Formats: sequence, structure tokens, C-alpha cells
Amino acid sequence: MLLTDWNQILDNILPDESNEALISEIFVRPLINALGFNDKERFPQFPTGHGTVDFAVRKNTDGDIFLFSKSNPYLLVEVKARATVTGAKFNLLEGTPQYINTREQIKQYLLDSKCNTSQWGLITDSVYIQLFRRHGKIIFPATPNSLIKKENINTIVSDVKHLIDNPPKALTVCVYNNKGGVGKTTTTVNLAATLVQQGKQVLVIDFDPQQGDLTKSLGLEVKKISLYDCLSDRNLNVHDTVQPFKVKFKSGQVFQFDVISADPKLLDFTEQDLATRIEKGAARLKDTLKPLVYEYDYIFIDCPTNWMFFSQSSLYACDVVLIPTKHNNLASLNNAAKVIKELVPKIKAARQDGGPIALPIFFNGENITPPQLRIANQEIEAIITRESKASNFNLRPYFYPNNHTKIFSLPSYAIVAGAAFARIPAAFTHCIATNYYLDLAKEYFIL
Repeated sequence: MLLTDWNQILDNILPDESNEALISEIFVRPLINALGFNDKERFPQFPTGHGTVDFAVRKNTDGDIFLFSKSNPYLLVEVKARATVTGAKFNLLEGTPQYINTREQIKQYLLDSKCNTSQWGLITDSVYIQLFRRHGKIIFPATPNSLIKKENINTIVSDVKHLIDNPPKALTVCVYNNKGGVGKTTTTVNLAATLVQQGKQVLVIDFDPQQGDLTKSLGLEVKKISLYDCLSDRNLNVHDTVQPFKVKFKSGQVFQFDVISADPKLLDFTEQDLATRIEKGAARLKDTLKPLVYEYDYIFIDCPTNWMFFSQSSLYACDVVLIPTKHNNLASLNNAAKVIKELVPKIKAARQDGGPIALPIFFNGENITPPQLRIANQEIEAIITRESKASNFNLRPYFYPNNHTKIFSLPSYAIVAGAAFARIPAAFTHCIATNYYLDLAKEYFIL
């Protein structure tokens, strides 16, 4: 749609008088057309299973007109008024109660029973607009929550259209806590092994050259072309850093996930060296991995604890941050709060594309008695209260999601810790470990 058309459209929307029906007609219908969908490829007031979203959209196929079949929606659009019927202004600015409620609303619609095929959710009141992406159970921002102006509306529409026309395949997950000893590497390799057994294509990246525990635990070496080589030279192909890790069973069945090994060369440089040698610094890893997000279902990044180049790069490159903690380690809980409250927002502000987001914490690899759990919950309540008073930051959804009072817990299992000596993740060889990590995968990732 031409810029002059958007000028006219935006001029026709009165700031204090525009209800949902008017915004749907004047702004959203032309928006859906501009995204490449015709009148027979959208359905208004679509029943999702537990509610009604303002528009559901999908390209027609031979013999399947979406307007008539109303099946397998691809994009959901939730429209809000600029003001309520009482005259109160509706504000979709990020962080406002209206924004938070609308964000949760589109998330619920995307996960409803009739929307299992939906990959995208859009919210707008014609003042602000934001696109969300769905990957399995996770819904996260695909664009910033942008203030719509005449001078940027064409760019916004173009960016949204490019994303929905060229959807990434992978969910990129950084496994991180700003505290060591919480089982980041063990979590990474066993989740990879579990998801592969569920038919997913998985890549794991060891971005901890100081330890390289993931690489060592799998018995791998760095390939001739390393990740550092690709970070420092844009002409190299990141595919050349990837190597398979295969496990073959007596039945003849073979499972494989791919690995980018830790690169010891990175230890030769200081933080200042890396900033000088690697163009764009911590932002470079995200660019380097971009070709791979169209090839895998999941990309897991294992990075060091210290908040330096490697961890900053890993958070910059990911869609979501998975945060292991220990119920009996107060430092791990406090540091998880720091990741959520300080570090993720810092990267989000630098990226300016809506991501990454922090997932709720989980207790990793410990058996918990009821008295221990009570103590842990008391400490968590103290952390939540402290941060709420200090900065009005609400940590509760990250510790107790969906108003639950129970934190997901991965039990202790001796064979998991000992699997590093066998160079095979326990989830490949022991059914109890497989079930533990399948529960973790179902809690966060897969339906």
C-alpha cells in the first residue's frame, strides 16, 4: 500500500473516538491486505476454543478457502480501541496494564485448541503494533512494540510481512544463570538428546571456551574452521563449524544432534581484543547463526557464568533464556533474579527487536524435601518483595508462572552426572533420565 494511503488512513482515525470496530475497518483490514492476504483469506471474530480473536488469517490453498473452511489459521490479530466507551484512553505502550493484558490475551489465543497451526500473533490499536511468534508452547516478541507514525508505517508493515513470509524454523535458547554450578551444560545436552528422540532437529553450541565442558562431555574436537573464525571473518560459512554427534543403538537406530564446539582460540583474547577483532562485538553471534535458524527446530547455547563477551553474545543471539537454579543455593536464586531483572532487559534494549525473553526458573537436579521447599519458597518471596519495593519490577511470573505456587523441579539422578565419563548424554541411554528431561521439554517447549 502506498504511503499516501497510510497517511489518509491514519488521519481518519480520531484519537479519542475510535472503537475497535472502526479501527478494524479503517486500519486493520488494509493492514492485512498489505501483509499479502485477500478478503477470502481472513475471518473476523474467529473462535479460538476459549475466546474470540478479532481476525484469523491464512493463505488459501487449492480447494481450501479459509473464509469458508475456517481451519488451520496462520496469523491471529487482536485489535484494541484507542479509547473505551467511557472515554478512558486505551494505552498499548509496553509495560502498561492494557499492554500486559493484551499480550497475555494473544498468547492464550495462540495456544487455544483451534489455533494449533498459528505461528504469529499481532496486537494493535493503530497507535502501537507488535508481532509475536509462536514456537511450540513458547510465545515471544518477534518485533518491538512500535509507535506507529506516518514516516515509519511502511517500514513496520514491510518488516512484519517479511517475517511472516519467511518464518525462522528454530527456537534459539540460551541456557544461563549468572551463578555457576546449576547444571547448565547437563541441561543443554540432555534436552538436546530428548528433543532429538522426539523427532526434532537440534544444534547445540558450546560458547564457553574457558571450560568447554559441553565439548569435552561429548568427546569432540574443534573443526578446522571454528566459530571464532566465522565471527571474525564474514566470508566464512558457519556450516563448516558444525559437526554431528551420533549415538547408535544395538537395534540399529541412530540419533543425532549437531554441535558447534568450544573454540580455545577465543581464550587468547581479552574483552577489549574481542571487541576490536569482532565486528559488532556481542551482536555478531546472532548474525553468524542466522542461516542456521532456518534449518533446526532448536538451537541451544551453553555459555559461561560471568557477564562478559561470551554470555552477552549468547543472550543477544537467543529468543529465550532458560534459567536453571538450585533450591538450596540462595545465590543461584538471587542471580536468576538479576538475569531476569537486569541482564535480559539490558540486551533487549540493545537489540531493539523485542527479544530476548526470560523463561520461568526451574530447580535443577536436586531432590527436595517439604521443609527444604518451604525454605526455598520463603527466600523466593523475599526476593520478589525486595525487587518489587526497590524498582517495581514484578518477578512473580518468572518464579511462579500462570499463578501457580509450584516451581518445576528436575529431580536428582546419579547417572546424569556420571554420563560425562561415557561421552553420551544420559537421556540417550537411561529411560529414567529420558523421562525427566522429557518432562522438562514439555514444561517449556513442546505441546
